[in-house]
Amino acid sequence: MPTIDEKRVYDEATPPAPVFVAAEQGLVVARLSADTVGEFSLARRCVATDVAVGPEGTLALATDESVLVAPDADPERLHETQFGPATAVSVVDGPERSVVAADPAGGIARLPIPDGGVDPASPPAAADWVPLGSVEEVRAVDGRLVAAADGVHRVTASGLDDAGLDDARDVAGRGAPLAATADGLYELGNGWMLAREGGHATVATDGERAHAVAAEGTVLGRASAGGAWAALDLPTGDGIADFGYTDDGVVAATASGTLLATVGDGWRSRSVGVTGVQSIAAGPKPATE
Repeated sequence: MPTIDEKRVYDEATPPAPVFVAAEQGLVVARLSADTVGEFSLARRCVATDVAVGPEGTLALATDESVLVAPDADPERLHETQFGPATAVSVVDGPERSVVAADPAGGIARLPIPDGGVDPASPPAAADWVPLGSVEEVRAVDGRLVAAADGVHRVTASGLDDAGLDDARDVAGRGAPLAATADGLYELGNGWMLAREGGHATVATDGERAHAVAAEGTVLGRASAGGAWAALDLPTGDGIADFGYTDDGVVAATASGTLLATVGDGWRSRSVGVTGVQSIAAGPKPATE
């Protein structure tokens, strides 16, 4: 594997935003300034299966051995939670802040986040995880929503609610939820409404901007909630694994380890030297004085 180390010069007035990449070699952290991928490094060596960042900065990493969490989107402070192997993870905000994780058998559990945030000095134990139930073949978790072979499920404080649809491949929970299924791309309004026919594999949104990948590989985007979906021309022939959003723009990751970013005037790309990318998550920009 090549050494993962790349330095770039940034505009000091625009602090770069971290982008976390879950790949088969581990967790990569890349620094994104507008549409330029600069410094990046392998922050943790493992088989990473999913990564998520909450609005308040909780970083959650799913691996083939465990779920790890850290405060302040700081990968150097990741610590074990005694969950065991995990296939998907998310961070739920609001009055019931928690990390939600799925195990390989389809079991879903949540780890409450204390009012003061996660504390690496007092790591959680297995007993701190609250079992919520099981679903059939988890494909993705985003916020409170779970995409599974038997449809979409919603995480509650004490269990799981059936949220409808069948054969869900991916789900996006911010704003009006979106779901990619074997027969269409759906948006939740007065029930699930079909936004686009045909199988879809990937979907993401920040509550306004949204992106999806159709089963045949067509990449789609829309600029605002409720807007029209349009095919996008990305400068890659590789499959897109996931999308993330910063204040400045949009970042996508290919399964083969290339990040592509845009602020609306074309896409720039950069390989980050890993393979088997499963997901990405954009973190908050560092605080400035």
